[in-house]
Amino acid sequence: MGDVLQMPYTNAVIHEVQRHGDIIPVALPHMTYKDMEIKGYLIPKGTTIMTNLSSVLKDQKIWEKPLQFYPKHFLDDNGKFVKREAFIPFSAGRRSCVGEQLARMELFLFFTTFLQQLTFEIPNDQPRPTEDPFYALTQSPHPYNIRVVARA
Repeated sequence: MGDVLQMPYTNAVIHEVQRHGDIIPVALPHMTYKDMEIKGYLIPKGTTIMTNLSSVLKDQKIWEKPLQFYPKHFLDDNGKFVKREAFIPFSAGRRSCVGEQLARMELFLFFTTFLQQLTFEIPNDQPRPTEDPFYALTQSPHPYNIRVVARA
């Protein structure tokens, strides 16, 4: 994991995969435990709150190219990695995913190991995967075929 600081572009790609992939567009519902006021709106005690994570991960005011895969969202002008406040694929606040740190570590280790040891390619007789997502409870890519070859 010490290598993550020496690999800003790889780290940016991993973060952009999560931002652009936006696998879980809506966080788990929560309930207010007391009356609250947010930006002038009263939210009564017992109100179910559902956070729309996609509205932040795809916000045109925050991201330069919100609907495109663009790793530079996470790089400064010097090519250094920058974690953006609007990066919330694991939800936000006190109720965010407790496994976030473990998941980040595993994403980095798996991603770098796969890229070092495997080559990923689209078979010659197959079309490129479509970029529009398939929506259900989660957001997923449409089915496609990919060929994985061990590097020599």
